[in-house]
Amino acid sequence: MSLVVPPASIVEVELAVQGMTCGACAAKIEKELNHIPGIEAAVNYATETAMVAYDGDSVSQLAVISAITKIGYSAHVLDDQPFDDDLEARLRSALIRLIISIVFTVPVVLISMVMPWQFHNWQWWAMVLSAPVVTWGAWPFHKAAVKNALHGTTTMDTLISVGVIAATAWSVWAVVWGDAIMSSAHNGMTMDQSSSSHVYFEVGATVTAFILIGRYLEMRAKHSAGDALRSLLALGAKYATVLRDGEEVSIPASVVREGDIVVVRPGEKIAADGVVTDGSSSVDMSMVTGESVPVDVTAGDAVTSATVNMNGRLLVRATRVGAETTFARMAKLVRDAQATKAPVQRFADKVSSVFVPVVFAISAGTFGVWMYLDGDIAKAFTAAVAVLIIACPCALGLATPTALMVGSGRAAQMGIVIKGIDVLQSTRRIDTVVLDKTGTVTTGVMSLVDVVCVDGVTRNDALTFAGAVEKSSEHPIARAIVRTAEEEVGTLPALDDFESLPGVGATGRIGGTIVAVGREEMFRERLVILPKMIREALATSREDGHTAVIVTWDGQAKAVLALADQPKPTSAEAIASLKLMGLAPILLTGDNPTTARAIAESVGIDTDEHHLYAGVMPEDKVAVVRDLQERGYAVAMVGDGVNDAAALAQADVGIAMGGGTDVAMQASDLTIVNGDLRSVPDAIRLSRATLRTIRTNVFWAFAYNVAAIPLAASGRLNPMWAGLAMASSSVFVVTNSLRLRRVKLHR
Repeated sequence: MSLVVPPASIVEVELAVQGMTCGACAAKIEKELNHIPGIEAAVNYATETAMVAYDGDSVSQLAVISAITKIGYSAHVLDDQPFDDDLEARLRSALIRLIISIVFTVPVVLISMVMPWQFHNWQWWAMVLSAPVVTWGAWPFHKAAVKNALHGTTTMDTLISVGVIAATAWSVWAVVWGDAIMSSAHNGMTMDQSSSSHVYFEVGATVTAFILIGRYLEMRAKHSAGDALRSLLALGAKYATVLRDGEEVSIPASVVREGDIVVVRPGEKIAADGVVTDGSSSVDMSMVTGESVPVDVTAGDAVTSATVNMNGRLLVRATRVGAETTFARMAKLVRDAQATKAPVQRFADKVSSVFVPVVFAISAGTFGVWMYLDGDIAKAFTAAVAVLIIACPCALGLATPTALMVGSGRAAQMGIVIKGIDVLQSTRRIDTVVLDKTGTVTTGVMSLVDVVCVDGVTRNDALTFAGAVEKSSEHPIARAIVRTAEEEVGTLPALDDFESLPGVGATGRIGGTIVAVGREEMFRERLVILPKMIREALATSREDGHTAVIVTWDGQAKAVLALADQPKPTSAEAIASLKLMGLAPILLTGDNPTTARAIAESVGIDTDEHHLYAGVMPEDKVAVVRDLQERGYAVAMVGDGVNDAAALAQADVGIAMGGGTDVAMQASDLTIVNGDLRSVPDAIRLSRATLRTIRTNVFWAFAYNVAAIPLAASGRLNPMWAGLAMASSSVFVVTNSLRLRRVKLHR
């Protein structure tokens, strides 16, 4: 956002906003803030946050918060006091309210709708049992309706509240002052039966229970919205050891200053971005790059915060600390990407601003017309209440949650977790699928793919010598060699005089034979002559994007071992399925172009510049996704690492592979629990089917009621039949949702 004021005076703040119940609330707050001179605001209902930019010379932060408070909501600076604990408390409260409401609603429905179970004075019991539901259970709707009325607006809360009150008030009148008690429970629902003999306690109770189900599911989705940031922050270093006056001092990582010398021992996380001043080691950069091979560093090399030192002791001079570190910026990318996602305005909320006043007007008009034409207050009130009841959104309460429950249940059977309705809205437009390489398209684990030996040396010989040396190393390449050697050779010979050479390889002695395993540069420095066969094998490995190590003994190069992160067995099939759906797959990786091209070709992804992005860092991943979106593409991002979290949040749909990090899964919209890439097209297909079902449900939920409103207004539909029509719409909605269990997925 930008304001027409000097840039130095602009203050940007992110606020947590509490009290919103629908998209209309967010629009109201946004409108109120933007009416204040010097303020630009964007309010996100989905994340319950407001991004506000204001002129610090003329507006204060307190004034911004006061403007929100004045219209009935509460707000605070997000960084100062997160609402996490309060949100958890509200979630527990909502669950308790839902359970108690259902417990009281079930017997009300049974004795009201199942005539053989009706007994003498059952209406009094229905009134007593429904009272806690329509008052305490529906209190959030009544409270929101009153608040909206005070500010001249209406939402679905208004219609829910009025519908529940109307059905209950009519029923209380019928029991206390009408002839509901005198009427026989077995006379049937005939039009000549006295209108004052009918009660609709089950209508008010079921409407409340159904809407509470939907609200609870929505709150659960919101509760998980902050988990990505919490999980990401948990990965950072908590403490750091720094040199102060020649002494090692342990301090919180948050107070490390620029220029501090940080001591990083093996296994510890680096607390700040910096430059190595002393020592050498391998650093696990997977948190940042997502790549499985550690990076070898020595004096003069740059390192980033939250990465892990694998072996040697390092001294690192901090160059960027606090909010300026790569790790902190990554956390901010996740937050910003989530905050800029447009909130979904539910169809019911969009039409409620017109639908609710129209229903009220029709109901009032019906009462007036009948009083004028007939003068019978009972008939007039009966017709007016019938209008309100037939318009009461009972089926709307079921439209979304039932489809979500059935759809998500079907997804769970396939190893897919769908987080909410926002996801379903977005999948409809997806035309591009961006795939991270490591752990998503590939296994994420280095494996031995080829062994090339000189004449007179067997594969077993090469694996025996290489495996014996590498068994003493913890490097991922070493582990891959040892794993294959033990599988093919069995027990490896004992090793003496092991020496690790960080960044290049290792040596050792087997009996009287000196064995060395390492990169090409290690043997170049030792002036070891490489035979033509070895040189050709190294060239082939480079062309294929593989990592190659040379094995020597007796001072001569004997073999080349090629290692690579292999594609998952199902990746090619998944890519083909995406193409059949008309979706364009794009490979995005931090790996080198040669390796990226080899993987893309093996799984069927085009290798031109539009479908393959290599050497991409976390900030660039977000930029690639954003660039595609700005060019008009609707993007789904598939990834599994912390480094993918921000891109997952930025994408129209973020899809996390279940074998990846918690951060990626929390930042995503869909999670593939089984890690099978074939589930990605399945997830998109099922999400689209679920969205179609929700739209059909919502349409018919309105259609049933709207079509019957003229009948109710004409006096041809008494409240009992109105209640039955509502029940019919609910049955249709549930039945339609259950069809999702039969959706055929690709297998």
